[in-house]
Amino acid sequence: MTPYEAAYADWQGNPQDWWARAAEGIDWEQRWDRVFAPEMGAFGQWFAGARLNVCHNALDRHADGGRGDQPALIWDSAATGEKRTLTYTELRDATARMAGALAARGIGMGDRVVIYMPMVPEAVMAMLACARLGAVHSVVFGGFAAAELAKRIEDAKPRAVISASCGIEPGRLVAYKPLLDEAIALSAHKPDHCLILQRPMLRADMGARDADLLEAMHGAAPAPCRPVRATDPLYILYTSGTTGKPKGVVRDCGGYAVALHRSMSMIYGMKPGDVYWCASDVGWVVGHSYIVYGPLLAGCTTVMYEGKPVGTPDAGAFWRVCAEHRVRVLFTAPTALRTIKQQDPNAALMAHHDLSKLDALFLAGERCDPPTAIWAAGALGKPVVDHWWQTETGWPITAGFRGFGLFPSKPGSGGRPAPGYDVQVLDDAGAILPRETSGNLAIRLPLPPGCGPTLWGSDDAYRAAYLSDFPGWYRTGDAGTIDADGDVSVMGRTDDVINVAGHRLSTGQIEEVLAGHPDVAECAVVGMADALKGQAPLGFVVLKAGVDRPEHEVAAELVALVRARIGPVAAFKLARVVSRLPKTRSGKILRASIRRIADGQDANPPPTIDDLATLDDIRAAMLRP
Repeated sequence: MTPYEAAYADWQGNPQDWWARAAEGIDWEQRWDRVFAPEMGAFGQWFAGARLNVCHNALDRHADGGRGDQPALIWDSAATGEKRTLTYTELRDATARMAGALAARGIGMGDRVVIYMPMVPEAVMAMLACARLGAVHSVVFGGFAAAELAKRIEDAKPRAVISASCGIEPGRLVAYKPLLDEAIALSAHKPDHCLILQRPMLRADMGARDADLLEAMHGAAPAPCRPVRATDPLYILYTSGTTGKPKGVVRDCGGYAVALHRSMSMIYGMKPGDVYWCASDVGWVVGHSYIVYGPLLAGCTTVMYEGKPVGTPDAGAFWRVCAEHRVRVLFTAPTALRTIKQQDPNAALMAHHDLSKLDALFLAGERCDPPTAIWAAGALGKPVVDHWWQTETGWPITAGFRGFGLFPSKPGSGGRPAPGYDVQVLDDAGAILPRETSGNLAIRLPLPPGCGPTLWGSDDAYRAAYLSDFPGWYRTGDAGTIDADGDVSVMGRTDDVINVAGHRLSTGQIEEVLAGHPDVAECAVVGMADALKGQAPLGFVVLKAGVDRPEHEVAAELVALVRARIGPVAAFKLARVVSRLPKTRSGKILRASIRRIADGQDANPPPTIDDLATLDDIRAAMLRP
């Protein structure tokens, strides 16, 4: 057996014993009564009866245990030109002062704190300061629309908000304080306090409930770590693009700490002292898990980047950060690689940087098309590992396992299930389908530690959203297959499976073919209404930089390519060239909005969209002959 196979079989043989051993990597104030309590919560809870503090495990135990002088956080701001390194001792002390500032305002165990911050070190301190006090943080992406921020304030009912005067986007400053003030005005719930980081490029006007964050920290007594129950909530993370009542995924303290700590060595192969860069934002689950908690729990050095790592004029920013900070593992989204490939198809900028310390590139957020994964692996000469997970799970469902020795890569696959996850493909009636058959990807209950145990305020809403369709299973909402080796391929959301004249086709399968064309940088395929076939696929493609050919020639080649690779059953006849695709700020392509345009409806973009002009580009492409 391979090390991966041995570990997975070990977990299958005795799941509770496996996780009990994994929990030995965490400091506990009080050990658990039971590893798993099936009668608690929506599907059960992990480490019932145990007590710990997550901030202690992320900072204090390293600062006091011989790693005090090791860099904990490297902040690299392309937006301001600044760089800052905080050791474990420095980050612990600053976090303790921020926790003291909150405690001085009456914030304590179980109180909620909304964090509405740009990518600055104080955002990390704010998250950990809440964990230090036993308060529950809810990070909202900086610059989020006021109406959406108001919904989250109203649902979480925070005692305090930690924010900043502004964020920095390419070419502009975004004033956060007016957005926060508008959100509070719109919300039925009013926080008692707002602590504002005043940034020098744009200072905010302060009101009666506002205080300067740095001044409050300077005058505060450091707060100690307060142990909480392992089953207590650590944070609430609202899913992006929600309409109506927001859906707040809850993360518990004990299970999350255990799973994140174990994942850093098992999946990413990281050791204490290694430098890890997750090129994401703390507003997303990826940022929570692998900018903040995962690397710090494992005693690594984490890199935090302010400013878009890719885009005009510097498609080499990724490689500059990796080389300068001696990054061992880089974790980013496929869309970032596709943008780099579009701007620098020959990887010329990569050659300017010493990437000898970089061991592997991990991808997640949406499925990485095989041509992009193959291009990146060839250009880097390093393993490129696509892995699959969700906001709700908090850590990877499937992956390649650098800690067990990477098995051969299969471009297009998200890897094999991590210990803790029994992944199967189900038909619409909930029966397990044979290997190589496409269907609904589901996870047998119970979910492992680290996965969200419920939604904020409602176990019933959690059961209805995830557990009711297939009793005994967690419904991922993704469609895909599992091959003979056990590798899972996620082809997209179940909403992205279209029915063409009675044939169920994954739009991801068609996208894979389009992305293989030498002129295509990235693409999206959606289903549009068809009077004869019910639905027909429609493709939108972005061409690589330097491609100067008539659009109709490229479109004709793409239609022929799909016909040759998939066959006439795909009924693929329409391809449109666009300058860019609409995406959320986390880099996911807004296929739902594109679908609405294709069906002649209002696109109704979610508040996380980065560039509204992209929707106009899609509309214009639809009108071209």
